[in-house]
Amino acid sequence: MRLATTWMSAAPAGRIKTIAAVGMAGLALVAVAGCGAGRTTGGGGGTGLVIGTTDKIFSLDPAAAYDQGSYVPETQIYQHLMNFAPGATTPTPDAAQQCSFTTPTTYSCTLKPGLKFANGDPLTATSVKFTFDRMVKINDPNGPASLLGNLDHTDATNDSTVVFTLKNPNDQTFPQVLATEAGPIVDDKVFPADKLLDDDAVAKSKGYSGPYTITSYDKNKLVEYQANPGYNGILGKPKTATVSEKYYASSDNLKLDIQNGNIDVAYRSLSPTDLDSLSKDGKVAVHSGAGGELRYIVFNMNTMPGNNPDQKLAIRKAVASSIDRDALAAQVYKGTYQPAYSPVPQGYPGAIEPFKTVYGDKPNKDAAVKFLSDAGVQTPVTLNLQYNPDHYGSSSSEEYAAIKNQLESTGLFKVNLQSTEWVTYNKQRVQDAYPVYQLGWFPDFPDADDYLTPFYAPNNFVGNHFQDPTITAQLTAEATEPDKDKRLAIIEQIQTEMAQNFISTLPLLSGKAIAVSTKSVQGVDSTLDPSTKFRFSVLSK
Repeated sequence: MRLATTWMSAAPAGRIKTIAAVGMAGLALVAVAGCGAGRTTGGGGGTGLVIGTTDKIFSLDPAAAYDQGSYVPETQIYQHLMNFAPGATTPTPDAAQQCSFTTPTTYSCTLKPGLKFANGDPLTATSVKFTFDRMVKINDPNGPASLLGNLDHTDATNDSTVVFTLKNPNDQTFPQVLATEAGPIVDDKVFPADKLLDDDAVAKSKGYSGPYTITSYDKNKLVEYQANPGYNGILGKPKTATVSEKYYASSDNLKLDIQNGNIDVAYRSLSPTDLDSLSKDGKVAVHSGAGGELRYIVFNMNTMPGNNPDQKLAIRKAVASSIDRDALAAQVYKGTYQPAYSPVPQGYPGAIEPFKTVYGDKPNKDAAVKFLSDAGVQTPVTLNLQYNPDHYGSSSSEEYAAIKNQLESTGLFKVNLQSTEWVTYNKQRVQDAYPVYQLGWFPDFPDADDYLTPFYAPNNFVGNHFQDPTITAQLTAEATEPDKDKRLAIIEQIQTEMAQNFISTLPLLSGKAIAVSTKSVQGVDSTLDPSTKFRFSVLSK
């Protein structure tokens, strides 16, 4: 899915996934965003909700954003052809009335009659074709266009029918892709066909048709929403008419506000220590659900250290042999994350643990030394390691300090650790600014493919220059294999190949989705599901 803010998600990505200096700037942010926002009564919907987060919005334009911080507002304002109902792992029609394969390479959707964008413009098959043509044409490096790699072209055969022609037949994932960040339907009368639309223009245009509209937008400070009376989709009428989302520079202030009842829900990202403390507070409830979040180290295949591909691979293998995931999970995250030994989280069909098989579940200095010496790598190897302090949870600084210590304690590495704020970080990571860096990922949809194709396909969203023809062929094979057992075997093979021969990304930890609410709030558990869509429309109090 998307870049975890930690998602994370990281994941698609991203699909890419929160600790900041606490000082006057952080206090000022809370003072500005506080002021009782959302405590008024919305038209016909009872008392509004206030949701707090440390996540950051990168962009409201679907073509530009592939991160969890951006997908939360996108989830509220945009409609998809197909979407995931709360708790569901199979997508069902949203703006569509029905969708199905008409041939192995054509997927056809019929729209519900009378659909309109919130500004009154008609939502037709032409709008849908425009949306997907635009996503592919812009192909923004920070956007989710890579999810549409199997889309050849889109046709509007009449006002209510859109047909997707695919490059490869029997695509087992395409219906799910329509329900991801690649699928928000935009108004063809508002959004330009070949460039991005800035956030203020998106918010004011109401060129979207989701459960809510934006009534006030102060980016990464305060966003206010009003239920969209014209929404006709799978989620039904929002249970709360007005919702405000406050953005915090510090998880400390987020914790204080949920404890004091100044906000109703805290969703991303409280520290493990905060969550442990809040779980003992009788005024609030800590909710957890299947999140599918993964935390990674990414290697830029071009700019990472090493004089040739063999040396670069040896360095990656040595790093893989030196990381203590158990220590990260227990000491940094207090058990709220678990060690991850695969690019696919355990519990997903086809998931295995090849990094444990190849490199062990404990650090192995002797193995690391051999990898480096066999490739002629001189030690200590200097690693310029970048992480993000405001997007991947409040413990990222502690996590990467621990990683630095683990690597340097072997005597094989010298780690230069640096951090960058998210908006800059997300741009620079795809501009070869970081040789080795942090990434987080939430899945776009609950399938193993979404942890593989977005990372390892050609022109993937990671932007780390990984590409291999054998892996590409295997990705195509698993995505188009209708036989379940054969498909799972290919998925297992890809995981093994990546661990043994490539390691373009190094999985570290996996975690659940967690939110904290006051006791009066209902519906939180229903939206903490494998789709990782946080839906305001199901929340009430």
